[in-house]
Amino acid sequence: MSTLQPHGSETSLSLHQAAQMLTTASLSVREAEIRLALAIDRGELVANVLRWATEQWEGERLEGNIDRMRTFIERADLEAWLSAGGVPCPGVTDAGCVK
Repeated sequence: MSTLQPHGSETSLSLHQAAQMLTTASLSVREAEIRLALAIDRGELVANVLRWATEQWEGERLEGNIDRMRTFIERADLEAWLSAGGVPCPGVTDAGCVK
C-alpha cells in the first residue's frame, strides 16, 4: 500500500496519482494536475484538500495553493467527475483550460 493513502484508505488517490492516471500523449501530468485542481476549486470534483500557505510553497503552484501530494480524491468521485464530462481539456495552462 502506498504511503500517500490517508488513514490506510485504498479507495483514494493523491491529486498527483489521479493526474498520472489521466495522462495521455497530448496531456502531461502537470496539465492533468492543473485541470484536477481547477475542478476541485470550482466544486466540480470532491476532494480532501490540503492547501499550502503561500510562504510554504515549494515548486510549481496549483490553483488555490492545493498540495498535489497531500490532497486526496476518492476513486468513485474521480470516476463520477469523468463520467459527468469532467475530462481534462487539451489546452491546459496555469491559467486554466484554453479552448
